[in-house]
Amino acid sequence: MIVSLIGFVCLLVFIFLRVPIGFAMGIIGFFGFAYLNDFNWIATLSMSARRVIDTAQDYGLSVIPLFILMGNLVTRSGLSSELYKASFAFLGHLRGGLSLATVVACGAFSAICGSSLATAATMAKVSMPEMRKYGYSDSLATASIAAGGTLGILIPPSVILVIYGIMTEQSIRELFAAGFLPGLLGVSLYMAAVTWTVWRDPKAGPRGKKMDGKQRIKALKGVWGTLLLFSIVMGGIYAGIFTPTEAAGIGAAGAFMIALLRKSLTLKILFDVLSDTAHTTSSLFVVVIGALIFSNFINRAGLPDALLSLITTHNFSPMMIIFVIISIYIILGAVFESLSMLLLTVPIFYPVVQSLGFDLVWFGILVVVVTEISLITPPVGLNVFVLSGVLKDVSTRTIFKGVTPFWVADIIRLLIITLIPAIATILPQWLYH
Repeated sequence: MIVSLIGFVCLLVFIFLRVPIGFAMGIIGFFGFAYLNDFNWIATLSMSARRVIDTAQDYGLSVIPLFILMGNLVTRSGLSSELYKASFAFLGHLRGGLSLATVVACGAFSAICGSSLATAATMAKVSMPEMRKYGYSDSLATASIAAGGTLGILIPPSVILVIYGIMTEQSIRELFAAGFLPGLLGVSLYMAAVTWTVWRDPKAGPRGKKMDGKQRIKALKGVWGTLLLFSIVMGGIYAGIFTPTEAAGIGAAGAFMIALLRKSLTLKILFDVLSDTAHTTSSLFVVVIGALIFSNFINRAGLPDALLSLITTHNFSPMMIIFVIISIYIILGAVFESLSMLLLTVPIFYPVVQSLGFDLVWFGILVVVVTEISLITPPVGLNVFVLSGVLKDVSTRTIFKGVTPFWVADIIRLLIITLIPAIATILPQWLYH
């Protein structure tokens, strides 16, 4: 156990020295594994090579570049503006309605994008001008975008859920099904946060223009592509018609067809989409390989077994352990971004959680909800910094001030899912058991 703790300290030093997380975990895992095997370099090289080869040849991992490609094509095709117009048509006339519309549009866009950062950056360009036009405060306007963007890593299809499923050997389609209701709960609680904010300060979110029936129907016609794509991809997975990998391929092809029909693709844009997909996928694969090598070291060092022994010795209740793990995630969220936090901790915690008799699909949703909180809390808050980069005239301090009701809503959602696991497990059980 001492060896694994030393490895963690070295890993933290590497991270603070700005060594990429994938390389940092791979290096520490490699030399840690070598130390535990009396510096048997042949065994260590064999383990590392096997991890690289197995990851590169894993058919299940092909879902990652396909979903990333689908998200990039959707982002470039301008569907985000149509989603916002449809949400605005039904909610814009309410107090805080434009922020409510932003949250709903973020939830819908994330359902076919799968990236929190992309959702936040895209919706900022679409919804921020409208909210400023109607006199919304910058804190509420930016907070609704930053918070709504976090839904991208939970509402399926989600790349982070795919990576969690691969690391813990859980069914990806069950994880996708498990993320659906907690995602809707997140949208509802964010809308409640907007309502509470404008109740305290009505000037922060004035009413927008009310649309008549014809205008609402016209706005809905603009989102047919989004609804069709989501229905085919997720409906096919939930119904068991095709696997997540096949669904990702169909989704990428569908997004390409929609982009062609909307005449939003040029050769340059297509090249940018493909190169960005390749870059993002390569980065993720490096991180996954590094995490798997690090996981081999941690398991060989016996850290999960030592933690389990500590728990059984002191007679801690299983739910108390879950709350301790959640507290650790919340603390780490102030330092690490979401993917790094997931890859760093899941290899340690999931064997312990499994041995305590908890459902790993439920635990996966719990972990993703906690990492969502880290996207909007200081000092890291990646979604906040993405928005600050897009909106040069809004300070990070203003955005962080505005997101406070939203991360409080996230804490409430976290407690609900922790205490009522059925919210995450009922759909997978109903569909697949």
